[in-house]
Amino acid sequence: MTTPKLHAARAGVAERAIRSRHLRSVWGLPGTALGLNAWPPDLGVRAHRSFGYWWQAHLVDCVVDAQLRAPRLSRATLVEQLVRGLRVRNLTGWTNDYYDDVAWLGLALQRAAGVGVPRPRAVEAVATRLREGLTDHGGGGLWWRRGDDFKNVPANGPAAIFFARRARASGDRADLGRARSIVDWVEDNLADPETGLVWDGLHLRPDGSVREVERVLYTYCQGVHLGACLEIARSGGGPRWADRAARVIAGVDRELAADRVLRGHGGGDGGLFSGILARYLAQAALHLDRPEAVLAAELVVASAEAAWANRSAAVSGPLFGPDWARPTGAPEAGAAERDLSVQLGGWMVLEAAALLEERGRVPRRRLTARG
Repeated sequence: MTTPKLHAARAGVAERAIRSRHLRSVWGLPGTALGLNAWPPDLGVRAHRSFGYWWQAHLVDCVVDAQLRAPRLSRATLVEQLVRGLRVRNLTGWTNDYYDDVAWLGLALQRAAGVGVPRPRAVEAVATRLREGLTDHGGGGLWWRRGDDFKNVPANGPAAIFFARRARASGDRADLGRARSIVDWVEDNLADPETGLVWDGLHLRPDGSVREVERVLYTYCQGVHLGACLEIARSGGGPRWADRAARVIAGVDRELAADRVLRGHGGGDGGLFSGILARYLAQAALHLDRPEAVLAAELVVASAEAAWANRSAAVSGPLFGPDWARPTGAPEAGAAERDLSVQLGGWMVLEAAALLEERGRVPRRRLTARG
């Protein structure tokens, strides 16, 4: 049996490790902070020469998770420093050319407002940019990047979540309509009838017709599609949205997990993929009125226990690997374990389990974690 608040304690240990190893000010400017993209860092990493815009948005999200788990003034201050650091390092404003990046920042800013760090102008800039990315090419949906031919779930999913949350907060039916339209477009064009999951995206010709479909199944895509369906269901969208969410959870268990432990996708951007899915599986466990809510909780808790069991010891605390079902390796040059994304993924799944623990949704019968 898991002792009371054990998942919360583990999440706190992961938080301290990542804060100690990865957080630095931006170019020495007071009142700023960002996560170093790699640890141990070289000189270029210390100077924030490479900038993982959407990694930093997830870092903000993780600190918000921690603040909701155990509120402290220092955490609220850190959220403010991270938001300021992201804006400073981005140089040209709040947005960039990648609509998925922008959507993730928007979600992080929405949640930051909930812990006392509002940035209404930044959120409005995000909303404006995302609306610009919605076109009729390929039947609808949002581009992945400005000037590109690709529309994908990693951009459309978080944008739909953003618009649905914005609509629920403001009562703006237009934004809710955008969220619904986006998810319907994904269902019409990228839902795999065999697995119940959603493919990555599709390439379009200049005339707007489909040239190629990327039929790859990533945990990332399932997470954001699940999250979007949940948000619309919570906004009174009707049973079909909850049915879609339930279908995705069942598909994840069949296709993208082993013994309830979510599949890894390596380092780099892939280090965040399964953590993102764990975040929205936890939301499903809390808010989905379907039997699959229990399955969602089992996937989160089994993954969190595996990530913890397979951690390794490093300076200041645990180090997580890109595949939670395997022992973590050393943070050597070129190893995925060095990436901030991989460490955030581990922290995210622990926070997701801690949230379920706090709400009394940890399954009574679970698989024993490896290790």
